[in-house]
Amino acid sequence: MPEKLIDLANKYGVSRRTINGWVHSGNVDVTHNEVTGRIIWDERSVKNLEDFVNRNNVDQKNNHLKALPEFTIGNRRYLGAKTRMLDFIGRVVEENTVDVQKVADIFGGTGAVANYFYERGKDIVINDILDSNYMAYQTFFGNEDVDWCRIDTLLRQMNELPGDENYVSRNYGDKFFSMENAKKIGQARDFIDNQTLNERERAVLLTSLFYAMDKVANTVGHYDAYRQVMDSVAPIVFRKPVVTENGAHKTIYHEDANQLVRETTADLVYIDTPYNSRQYGDVYHVLENVIDWKQPELFGVAMKPKDRHRTKSDYSTSKAPQAFDDLIQHTNARYILVSYNNMAKKGAGRSNAKISNEEIVEILEKRGRVVRHELPFQVFTTGKTKVDNHMEYLYLVEVNSEAANG
Repeated sequence: MPEKLIDLANKYGVSRRTINGWVHSGNVDVTHNEVTGRIIWDERSVKNLEDFVNRNNVDQKNNHLKALPEFTIGNRRYLGAKTRMLDFIGRVVEENTVDVQKVADIFGGTGAVANYFYERGKDIVINDILDSNYMAYQTFFGNEDVDWCRIDTLLRQMNELPGDENYVSRNYGDKFFSMENAKKIGQARDFIDNQTLNERERAVLLTSLFYAMDKVANTVGHYDAYRQVMDSVAPIVFRKPVVTENGAHKTIYHEDANQLVRETTADLVYIDTPYNSRQYGDVYHVLENVIDWKQPELFGVAMKPKDRHRTKSDYSTSKAPQAFDDLIQHTNARYILVSYNNMAKKGAGRSNAKISNEEIVEILEKRGRVVRHELPFQVFTTGKTKVDNHMEYLYLVEVNSEAANG
């Protein structure tokens, strides 16, 4: 015999309105009377409600679901990420510049540096060629309105997906991810495409997806290879981004940095190019593939798409000095701040810098006075290479207004 809604509400310590809200939002699948459309709390409906309450740890005292777990812009593993250097970067800018109101980060990576300045009220410009990074920028810096209540509901639904066989599980299962997580990743990706969303809302779900992938990836922090032993078996969890708004202006680009500097101006341009031979499109090909969702055939042990030309960068080749010189000479700013580390020939071959310290200084001095600031830093290496006396440098150029801009 069907149960009464009031009895179920009392059992779980919530209101009838709350339970109806869960049903209406699609969180609880129930049986409906075919004629009247009313909910029938039969055995199936009651079991689905019980499963939902148990999975989501309902806060009975406050009569609602407990908040989704959250993530911030810096909660990911990323080669060359400057998260641990933010205070150093901020201090150099604060103590050595005047009236900086607009900051451009043209090799944005995770977006942590741009976010640092944005949180301090600066207008920002942020750019990167990777589609996954661009999705994150739309999430954290986009200007479209987001229906966060709906995002909550959709993320909960993504977390409840059972996980069916799909493109991700066939290619990356038991390699880059456990088979269970790979199934859920692919199903969540299809789920996102089946929703009616604005561009930023779609980006929010995709960003949650690839940040969650990063948490459970069976790797050492990149996707050039996966661990031979499946160590990452914790279930994937899709979290909600922590997004702040403070009124500062935000502009997002998705293009080649050398072209962008010809089109934009800022008080300070921050530059952190990929100086070694590790092409970021190769290192993060799994994330790019899932974000783009074109499902190409994959090759090799690392399961990479054959066509990755769009994300190839001259900065990871012997052309790096010429590309850097072109970039600096066409940068329109009162200050140029460049991150560089002294890897030189210290690490494994692919980690060696493609531009020397001397070349950096020589190129920067064409634009004005250069001051180097130093910070001891623990370098990331993909193998067992031990690197001693590693330093992160910040070169600050006060641009000579009489210097030619290209």
